[in-house]
Amino acid sequence: MTRLTQFASFSPATSLVRDARETAQDDDPTLGRLPRWDFTALYAEPVDEAIEADFVWAEQAAKTFAERYESNLLGMSGDQIAAAIAEAEAISEKLGRIGSFVYLNYAQQVTDPARAKRLGDSQARMADLTAPMVFFELELNRFEDDALEALIAESAALQKYKPWLDLVRADRPHQLSDELEKFLHDQSVVGATAWNRLFDDTMAALSFDVPGEDGPLNLEKTLNLLSDADRAKRQVAAETLAKVFQEKVGLFTLITNTLAKDKEIRDRWRNFQTPQSSRHLANQVEGEVVQALRDAVVAAYPRISHRYYAMKAKWMGLDKLRPWDRNAPLPDDDDRRIAWSEAKDIVMSAYGEFAPKMAEIAEPFFDKGWIDAPAVEGKSSGAFAHPTVTTAHPFVMLNYLGKTRDVMTLAHELGHGVHQVLAGRQGEFLSRTPLTLAETASVFGEMLTFKRLLAAETDPQKRKALLAKKVEDMINTVVRQIAFYDFESRVHAARREGELTAEQLGEVWMAVQGESLGPAFEAMPGYETFWCYIPHFIHSPFYVYAYAFGDGLVNALYGVYEEGSVAEFEAKYFEMLAAGGTQKHKELLAPFGLDASDPAFWGKGLAVIEGMIDELEAMDA
Repeated sequence: MTRLTQFASFSPATSLVRDARETAQDDDPTLGRLPRWDFTALYAEPVDEAIEADFVWAEQAAKTFAERYESNLLGMSGDQIAAAIAEAEAISEKLGRIGSFVYLNYAQQVTDPARAKRLGDSQARMADLTAPMVFFELELNRFEDDALEALIAESAALQKYKPWLDLVRADRPHQLSDELEKFLHDQSVVGATAWNRLFDDTMAALSFDVPGEDGPLNLEKTLNLLSDADRAKRQVAAETLAKVFQEKVGLFTLITNTLAKDKEIRDRWRNFQTPQSSRHLANQVEGEVVQALRDAVVAAYPRISHRYYAMKAKWMGLDKLRPWDRNAPLPDDDDRRIAWSEAKDIVMSAYGEFAPKMAEIAEPFFDKGWIDAPAVEGKSSGAFAHPTVTTAHPFVMLNYLGKTRDVMTLAHELGHGVHQVLAGRQGEFLSRTPLTLAETASVFGEMLTFKRLLAAETDPQKRKALLAKKVEDMINTVVRQIAFYDFESRVHAARREGELTAEQLGEVWMAVQGESLGPAFEAMPGYETFWCYIPHFIHSPFYVYAYAFGDGLVNALYGVYEEGSVAEFEAKYFEMLAAGGTQKHKELLAPFGLDASDPAFWGKGLAVIEGMIDELEAMDA
């Protein structure tokens, strides 16, 4: 469970730089030229030789590290321990560089066997290479609190790493014996990591023969049809999704059962009291705060999602919304496809109007190959911003199809990228922001972009459609993610009593969907399988509440910004992002007069969504 060697289990990097350069742009007649990644910040030609050289360096450095420090830490000074941490950080950077490159290339073409092989081989080699270093955090946790505090007090170099040491020390109650920790480290490559890869490979290979479409579609393009203006097209897409998911539900059930049991075993051995506890610890957030968030959102279901979906059904002339109607455009919506150049202008203008510095940090993403935008066959679905290593730069992945939501996704992921650039100044061990704050810049970037679009729109019907889209996005971010959190909570609790069938998983899914979507929603045959394509359930159990946390936090933060009640808001905002993992949420929010542990805090964020729904209701009056 060591934080030092976690880079060995997060998905690493494949394909030659040549692949990225020779297809540097993908053309679309409507969207224009869509950028692909340029990996030269990570590796230049010849790639394989450079990666091998870094592996050789890291292998020798890890051996030297173990020879120098194993069983010796307790007798060292504060400066000597700081030097050891700096050495470990340098090894982490080298392996993070390899891992980032291999994983990102794999994400570009998940169905390529050569890339998948390099991914697996690299993960295994990293696990072997870092095995001699497992001792490091275990020995750091053998210091008595007073002794370590004294060393920190006497060493300015060690004081720098205190936030990282606090994270390491937080794991002390859940630390196993040295032998077990080393075994789990070695076993990780064929454990959860392998099941994650099986899920990714299976998802990327899914093919959907949607009636009326030219040839089979991948998951991303099929899901995109659920927001098409043509209701018949949306319906056949939903039915095709259900058909394929039902064909594969046995495999997804096995993956889910295996990973849930794996987590239960590890939680039991590490003495975590609930399935959620390890996530809360990693996020540096109290379980009570998350529970308060969850309870506030669930209590607001009738005032938010239930009320909104009833309104939408009326707008669409329907008694009930079906799964293919939930994200459908409104009847008067402008469903044009937005060219990539226009999407860039929209987001960059919104960023620049808030602070020129924000647009300045975002500019290289567009100009230097830091974004991979086209939705091509075999590419990983969804979107993400990967921080890579602090000596390079982040990479943003999109599956851009030109919808308004895709523009908002660009704003979201670019916000992550700006955050990662700013936090990168803290170095490898201190740059990673806890998930509770990791969504701050992304959701804030979305809000800036939405507010700009709304202010520029004068047509009442288009303004209504734009506002409705934002409400739907916020419902998807808050209500839907808390429903996902409840789904995971119930599944992991039930898995402790025995293996779950596909039918049982479907029953849990239908229950939380019914509770969150309300009486205006009616499911369809096969909808009980739609849990199986959510990647967060597989890759990062209980990650999903971070989205709701971030949305509620940003709604409150944006309210402070609009009120103008905090002097030098922009400067303080950038300071918060640049802090990375050096401070907890309570410390970072204090300059804005906000406190997420206050039960009333979440009500403020939810009130923003309710206010937008009030505005929509007033438009119908």
